Amino acid sequence: MQASELIACLKYKQVLPADFADFGVSELTQDTRKVVPGAVFVAVVGHKVDGHQFIPQAVEKGAKLIVAEHPVETSVPVVVVRDSHRAMAFLANRYFGHPSQQLRMIGVTGTNGKTTVTHLIEEIFSRAGDLTGVIGTLYRKIGAATYPTINTTPDAITNQRTLAKMVAAKVDTVAMEVSSIALQQGRVWGIDYDIAVFTNFTEDHLAYHKTMAQYKLAKSLLFAQLGSVAADKAAVLNVDDPVGREFADYTAANVITYAIDHEADVRAQNVALSLEGIRFDLTVFGQHYRVATPLVGRFNVANCLAAIAAAVAAGLPVETIIAALSTAHGVRGRFQKVPTTTGVTVIVDYAHTPDGLEKVLTTLNQFAEHKVYCVVGCGGDRDAKKRPLMAQIAVKGSTQAILTEDNPRTEDPKQIMNDMLAGIDETMPQPEVIYDRAAAIKEAINRAQPGDAVLIAGKGHEDYQIIGTTKRHFDDFEQAAAALEEKAAH
Repeated sequence: MQASELIACLKYKQVLPADFADFGVSELTQDTRKVVPGAVFVAVVGHKVDGHQFIPQAVEKGAKLIVAEHPVETSVPVVVVRDSHRAMAFLANRYFGHPSQQLRMIGVTGTNGKTTVTHLIEEIFSRAGDLTGVIGTLYRKIGAATYPTINTTPDAITNQRTLAKMVAAKVDTVAMEVSSIALQQGRVWGIDYDIAVFTNFTEDHLAYHKTMAQYKLAKSLLFAQLGSVAADKAAVLNVDDPVGREFADYTAANVITYAIDHEADVRAQNVALSLEGIRFDLTVFGQHYRVATPLVGRFNVANCLAAIAAAVAAGLPVETIIAALSTAHGVRGRFQKVPTTTGVTVIVDYAHTPDGLEKVLTTLNQFAEHKVYCVVGCGGDRDAKKRPLMAQIAVKGSTQAILTEDNPRTEDPKQIMNDMLAGIDETMPQPEVIYDRAAAIKEAINRAQPGDAVLIAGKGHEDYQIIGTTKRHFDDFEQAAAALEEKAAH
């Protein structure tokens, strides 16, 4: 693609000099490590780093055109735009050939449940015969191949590059987690979603969004941006959540609602829960069905309904959807049971928000025969307002809460712990504090007796711990398995 053709998608810009010599673009990037001769480098103002300071380095490595938010002194042409985030999204969409328009795109947003819902959607559409792709917290997945990811929703260039690879691999349907931060930063601008799914809205990411109102506004963008020209665009909304009911007014697309406790187009009733799975009566636009799935917990009923409604919006037969759910397997780190012969139920879960932790503890208390132990911490350099709430929920929802480290990052672990303990007063059961996470997990498992349950919350699928700026291997599941094996040996 010629540079002139690429930058034509930027309608409002200043080109310095206006008559630069055209050239074939070899790469589009905002990362100087990926600059090659003939590249276009986009200088993005990030949360911590301003890409404009790396323009000389990009030019030295062979960049032949710079996209920036202000004129810069450099030896190559510069395209000046108002917002380089937005420009990068437009450029990426053009450079990779508008790939989302050749795919069935299903975007899932909400505080909790995004990962599980996207994977349920993947299983349903795979059962229907589609080749599927997934973009989310765990990885980017194209068919059976997986690729690492840093953020829940990658940057605009990575997104479009991944979608182009999916088109080349002949993927039919893509299930994509869409975070509030990605929506706010424009990482998904240019992606043509066919179906947008809302799971729920509770406190999270306030270190970034500052207020719940701003957080909600960011979530709403997925539905406000959902195209209204095509008649088959659909917004799938959880109307058990008042925010889901509100979002119905924010979209020009078709609306399909789902719920457990309220009237909805897709509804679950007569829910039966056990550690072996879920059963419920399903109503889809007045038609009645019976659903049985090995997934566990009331929160997974809502996740199933979200996936069912998305598949219905795409036109799949309900019978095909139910068949896929009957064999659905859970996502790693989401209410994941650790195998053991000790008689102790140990669950690893990603619950890192007050709402998520409360839901998982509520589920575990329904099945535990005796005591419930809860091991939980809070991440450093993140929203501090939820820390006392997390501690309160852990104490109220368990027989014994053990507070520990999560990913302290560059924050003092003692400050994080003090923030958590601020939520506990003298009238409440007192938690135990064990800073070392491995020791905390081992202590909870050693105390537990047959019929007891242990929840290890907060990190879920993560196989690392970040202390300071050092990232070291740490896996809650592995730690729990080793502690259970040692317990069984004694």
